[in-house]
Order: sequence, then C-alpha cells, then structure tokens
Amino acid sequence: MPERTHEFGLYGARGIKGHEAVARRLDALAGYIATPITAKRGLLARLHYLTRTDHARAAARAAGLTVTDRTLKAWLDGKRSPSKKNLDRIEQAYRTVRRHNTARYLLARLNREGRGTRVEIHPLNQSQVPRPRQRVVEFRTLNVRHWDRIVEAWAADNLQALDDAWVDQIVDLGSQWGQYEYVTNIGFAA
Repeated sequence: MPERTHEFGLYGARGIKGHEAVARRLDALAGYIATPITAKRGLLARLHYLTRTDHARAAARAAGLTVTDRTLKAWLDGKRSPSKKNLDRIEQAYRTVRRHNTARYLLARLNREGRGTRVEIHPLNQSQVPRPRQRVVEFRTLNVRHWDRIVEAWAADNLQALDDAWVDQIVDLGSQWGQYEYVTNIGFAA
C-alpha cells in the first residue's frame, strides 16, 4: 500500500481528505455564531466578540483586523457598514480568535485525561466507481488518545501540520490506513 494516494478520484471515487473532515468537525465543536455576517445581527455579534476586552482587540489585530477604533465604533453604532473586503477580514479574524479561545477547552475534552476520544471514520464514496475497480472499505472506529498536535494545527489553521498529525493517528489502523486517507465523514464528540 503506498503511503499517499496519487490520483484520487481517477475512477469516480468521491470524498475529502481526512484532515479536512477533522477540521470541519472541530469547527462544528467550536460553536461559531450561526447568523451570517451579512446580517446585522451576525456582524454585531462578531464585532462584540472581537472588541469586548483589550485582550480580544489585540487578538483581532493579530488575526488581521487592522481598522481604527473610530471605524470599529462606527460599525458597532450602525453609522457605517464595512465593505465586502472588511467583512471577509472580520469573519477571518473572528474564526481565528474563536479557534484560539476554544482550543484549550477542546483539547482537554478530547484527551479526557489520557483516555482519548472514539473517532468514527466513514469510508470514501465508491458509488460511481465501476464494479470491478471497487474496494472493500468498511466503516472503522479508532480511539485517538493524543489530540495535542491535531488541535494545535487546527487552531493555527496550518493544514499541512494538521494532515501530518492526522496521518500519524490513522497509522494505528494498521496496513489499511491508506484506504482512509480520503473519507466521506469523520465523527467524534467532545
């Protein structure tokens, strides 16, 4: 079995990289604001989250939201609306700060004092693959005990480090681990 899949989807298989599915699940556990940023309520909720304390303001500036305090106040008071470019910056800063703020909590919940968390791995979708080329890839579960590198890479939004950390965990599946590089879904709770 090769270490990495070279031409995924060549015969019609569908799925996403395992580390992307893990990032999606961690994002869901982080509990982002559900209201879209284009709605006034969503914008104000994000701005309040990013400006409620001096520490939050510093984190927002470090995450890329570099507008003056006067502009922030005008946005919060509803006197001005941010441009599309600034809406994207606000959203990105919000997600970055939220990931950083929830990482420690998620790490403690996922590690569970060394007991780890059970992870369900749903295999790739082979419904469009011709019958002779289909492989038998079953649903698997895995107990991940060390989430430190995974959560750290997710919080830093470093996809390559997240991929490496995730592959280090699925190697525990044995010689079949390469079959689970691409999946339809990965589920776990915290």
